Amino acid sequence: MNRRWTRREILQRMAAASAVSLLPGKCHAASTQSQQCEIQLRSISPHTLRFTILPIRDGKPAEVSYDGSLVQEFWNDPIARLRQDSAPQEIAAGLVHAHISANPIALEIATRDGNKIQRLAVDPGTGSVSFEIGNSPLLGLGEGGPQFDRRGSVDRMVSGQGGYRLHTNGGRVPIPWILSTSGWAMFFHQPFGSFDFTGPQSRFQPANADGPVDIFFVYSPEPATILAEYARLTGFAEMPPLWSFGYQQSHRTLASREEILEEAKTFREKKLPCDALIYLGTGFCPSGWNTENGSFAWNQRVFPDPKEIIDQLHGENFRVVLHDVILTDRLRGTVHDPCELASFDEEQASCYWDAHRKDFSLGVDGWWPDEGDPLDIPSRLARNRMHWEGPQIDRPNERPYALHRNGYAGMQRYASFLWSGDVYSTWETLKTHIPIAINTGLTGIPYWGTDIGGFVPTKEFTAELYLRWFQFGAFCTLFRAHGRTWKLRLPWGWNTGDPGPLEIRNYDGAAIPDATQLHNPQVEPICRKYLELRYRMLPYLYSAVRECTTTGMPIMRALWLHYPDDPIAVARSDEYLWGRGILVAPVCEPGATSRSVYLPHGTWYDFWTAERMEGGREIQRAVDLETLPLYVAAGTILPLAPVRQYTSEPVNEPLTISIYPGHDGSFLLYEDDGRSFNYRKGEWMGIQLEWSDSRRTLSLALAEGSRMLSPAPRELTVKLLEREKNVAFAGKPVTVEF
Repeated sequence: MNRRWTRREILQRMAAASAVSLLPGKCHAASTQSQQCEIQLRSISPHTLRFTILPIRDGKPAEVSYDGSLVQEFWNDPIARLRQDSAPQEIAAGLVHAHISANPIALEIATRDGNKIQRLAVDPGTGSVSFEIGNSPLLGLGEGGPQFDRRGSVDRMVSGQGGYRLHTNGGRVPIPWILSTSGWAMFFHQPFGSFDFTGPQSRFQPANADGPVDIFFVYSPEPATILAEYARLTGFAEMPPLWSFGYQQSHRTLASREEILEEAKTFREKKLPCDALIYLGTGFCPSGWNTENGSFAWNQRVFPDPKEIIDQLHGENFRVVLHDVILTDRLRGTVHDPCELASFDEEQASCYWDAHRKDFSLGVDGWWPDEGDPLDIPSRLARNRMHWEGPQIDRPNERPYALHRNGYAGMQRYASFLWSGDVYSTWETLKTHIPIAINTGLTGIPYWGTDIGGFVPTKEFTAELYLRWFQFGAFCTLFRAHGRTWKLRLPWGWNTGDPGPLEIRNYDGAAIPDATQLHNPQVEPICRKYLELRYRMLPYLYSAVRECTTTGMPIMRALWLHYPDDPIAVARSDEYLWGRGILVAPVCEPGATSRSVYLPHGTWYDFWTAERMEGGREIQRAVDLETLPLYVAAGTILPLAPVRQYTSEPVNEPLTISIYPGHDGSFLLYEDDGRSFNYRKGEWMGIQLEWSDSRRTLSLALAEGSRMLSPAPRELTVKLLEREKNVAFAGKPVTVEF
């Protein structure tokens, strides 16, 4: 179970801002001359070992500190304990054979039939941990940093906007979880430190060297098993509300109350689907939703009557999300301690929620916690947790929403969304964020996206770049436009001549798009095409989200996860899988007329043309400005909904189930009310779909543990290439024959 933190513990963690991490170091030669260590090995599962080195203090082994990243503090007892004078031990544990020694401190891991997997060794002079990475791509390590394959890089693991190449690679959320596509992974739970992957032996260097070292090692030839083991250690993702997977429109400097309402009205009049409107805070722009950084008082110039405006926006079926930097400002000493006002259970997330409650009571639907770079690991997780558990104090049966800029391993337990920070509007940035998306997902953070168009405009920021970024954003879990010259982030903004407030001073290389770019009638209809496609694919996406919360598989997936035996697919960094069956290949070159796409082994269909082709090869896909190459694997069962203007809009048309033949396939179509936690009590519907390619039949059955959400039969249209049949599903097994 996840241990509850007391109010005092959380305040201490939130106030700690002076270091990247306060985790303890390890016991190495400098200290072992006068201090003994105990080496422990635990078998966590048939796939996972825990290798721990503990200094002996007052005759007893020290304890590993609880930083909040793991789902529990303690696992089963050690299967081996060694001191400096102990003899080496040979241990069979699960699927592996381990050799552990105390002098030197080392752990060798092999398969049961003797094939070497890994060797960890502690350098007695530096305290570093060496290990081998072999010839296979090395992935993971959180958001940002050198991409795609981490081999050959040095990663200082610096959190925030001051890390590695902010302009193109974005903010850094370093998480020491590394995955080798040869079939193993490691989580360096403690201490925090840096990695050097440049030599024949890779090294992990602790930031401190006076405490425990704690490493989880995972082995499996199945990539899905490795990710499931990581979720077992750090937690499975929670389900956010359905609306958070719709389109989210962000704003910067606001002109007036009328502008706020007119923009919302324009979305509906133009029939451009949108679910959420996000408002930046004053201090980050001249005129935002509040009065200043850290304030929860409304800016009366643009929100003179916030409750009435929120009610009007709700009446148009928009959600309202507010920018929130209170923790950062408290660290600067610019706001009073909101915990002085606390009156609820100290075992809840933290009394910091109390500062939000007045505005939350007006109908605010979500929060956008910015900054937080100096916070240590426990504080970052406490902040994520507060924005998940705090809203449930006031709305106990409503799933919260929060979009973060910082976090750590375990943040997925709080349904946290993450975005990539203040990147620049360049083609290189767009290209780089494809592998960043993949590595972020492989590190257990499934809800991720970028500022569509890039945050800081440059001379490269054109209508073309915006559209290519918008297409990519439609296939990120977070579909959100934001940036300076913010009116060019509106789907219709490129045909008005108005970029919005400039706001580019103090940014090297920033520039306003050329005036010739601001009257382009092509942009809005292409945006509409991808907005509508996103909303049509929501049943497929939401089902993938449910799969993620139960298995640990990300939504944006490395090709390695499903094609581990295809070395070209494993090494591919410029395309990814959207769920199991759809391959996405964003266009990242200006003026492109074709896009090179690698199709893994098997049969594939062009999503746009239905052309069938065999994989295991590189193809050239012709593209125009409105084309994002999409391919669907044979055996895919793809549910497509009617177009909606917002996720909860009632529609009369049936759901279409499209089948791509050439292989057997299965799919769990998941539905719930999209808002509450009632699905935890069984109030969800799963339709298990099974396609038999040889018999040309689709079987439908109610998934185990679910129930029909409506007494009326569910009307479906089943489509096989050019043929289609209508079916009514009422909970009893049904077979559709072609």
